[in-house]
Amino acid sequence: MTSNMRWRALLVVIVVLLAAWKASYTFRFFSLSEDEKGQMPAEELQSIEDQSLRLGLDLQGGMHLVLEVDKEGLPEDEARDAMERALEVLGNRIDQFGVSEPSIQQEGEDRIIVQLPGLQDEQRAKRLIGRTALLEFVPAESTEGIDIVFRMIDRALLEVMEAEGEVPAETEMDLPAGEAEQLEREHPFSSRARYYGNLTFFLASDMAWVDEQLAKLDLPNVLPSKEGEPGVPRVRLRWGPENWVLPDENEYRPLYVLNADALMTGSVVVSADIRPGLDQDHPNSPGVSLRLTRQGGRIFADYTGDNIGNYVAMVLDEKVQSAAVISTRIPAGTPASITGSFTDEEARDLAIMLRAGKLPAPMTVIEERTVGPSLGRDSINLGIRAMLIGGVLVVLFMLIYYKAAGVVAVGALGANILLIVALMAGLPVNPRPALTLPGLAGIILTIGMAVDANVLIFERIREELRNQKTIRAAIRDGYERAFMTIMDANVTTLIAAGVLLRFGSGPIKGFAVTLSLGILASMFTAIVATRVVFDLVTIKWNVKHLSI
Repeated sequence: MTSNMRWRALLVVIVVLLAAWKASYTFRFFSLSEDEKGQMPAEELQSIEDQSLRLGLDLQGGMHLVLEVDKEGLPEDEARDAMERALEVLGNRIDQFGVSEPSIQQEGEDRIIVQLPGLQDEQRAKRLIGRTALLEFVPAESTEGIDIVFRMIDRALLEVMEAEGEVPAETEMDLPAGEAEQLEREHPFSSRARYYGNLTFFLASDMAWVDEQLAKLDLPNVLPSKEGEPGVPRVRLRWGPENWVLPDENEYRPLYVLNADALMTGSVVVSADIRPGLDQDHPNSPGVSLRLTRQGGRIFADYTGDNIGNYVAMVLDEKVQSAAVISTRIPAGTPASITGSFTDEEARDLAIMLRAGKLPAPMTVIEERTVGPSLGRDSINLGIRAMLIGGVLVVLFMLIYYKAAGVVAVGALGANILLIVALMAGLPVNPRPALTLPGLAGIILTIGMAVDANVLIFERIREELRNQKTIRAAIRDGYERAFMTIMDANVTTLIAAGVLLRFGSGPIKGFAVTLSLGILASMFTAIVATRVVFDLVTIKWNVKHLSI
């Protein structure tokens, strides 16, 4: 045996043994029953799963989302890196959400593909992913400021109602009327408000009416404007998060008149953690405790010291999450809190979003696919059945047509499948390629393609034997003359697979991955591994007749 042949034999043995070792984790993990997984130590099970083949959404079940980032209206410098920041924020949120091996990838200039294998709660995931999570600490207007705003709304609403003929003309306002009726005619908006403490409330049943009346108005030109900026309101109106039961035992909803400019944003939040008992009105509900930066703590301390008796609201994505009256100066370093009638899940998701930071721009879901785990199991079973049927037919053909040489080809086919599984389970890339339903189709196709190279080689060897060459010379010339044909065919297929990987998405990429790995594995097993076997057999046993 020559030195070159010895090294080639050693290479084949090492590669096959490494592939078998790596693939063994996959075979072991997927052979475990649910009971066996439950009895196994969590660390051991996780270690086996981490080193095994990863299943895609269509086989494992889960969620596939395509998100579009709305960069319109962003300053040029922010729009330039909006996608990069969006990917980072989404990654942080999903990592804390607890999905195993998620995939987050940019597609084009303004789209992001999110794949969440094994996900059970799709609605919660969409809420967590899609919310911008812009947290603002916003001062509320004083009682005097609220009166000014409501008088402006009354005046503007009267003009609209009179123009639509909904109230008597001004000349008829002097007609005798009850005091309540007169008040409602002159103050159609504020007359429905109730004042309790420093807050303004409307009956919960009147919320739709209030929204309808405000929608009739050109609010930017009705509300008080910022100094020197006509048409730019200095206040905004926002409903509170929940109803209150006031002393008259009716349910009311607070309507906050908040400053248009926030005191601080969520950028001053260092950490956000769930804490029980933060709200005396909801002692059993969890809240979110916020620790602020040093600068944020100083700003908050100075503001609370100067505005005792006023309210400050915490607004998330333009919705008031909680509001509290400032009863004393809050020293720097004191945690702030967001409270309310949260469930454990709502509080946990809110803490996740605040820790991960806000998205740089709004996102909309433009494509959504959800696959149930039972459908995934059916796909796996059908795919394996097709693979077995195809494999058995190929094996029978090779054994019947090529006899002993067919046994070598069948062994190469087994090594080829081991290599594909090992490569998909162990490629040092992030994210690792996952086996999808089209990927299964690619493996089935590879089973046929894996023996294609052997067919070309064997036919060449047959031709050389018919030309009365020795067995070793026929094997040598058969491999050398078939090499370029095999290489040309596989390279062109690899180019096509590369195009699918570059421009395809989802299922198309899954097919391209297994096709590419299958081609590389089959070239190694057909050109290198089988050649080593033939050389070893002919040299060791001095074969006089080749069964081919």
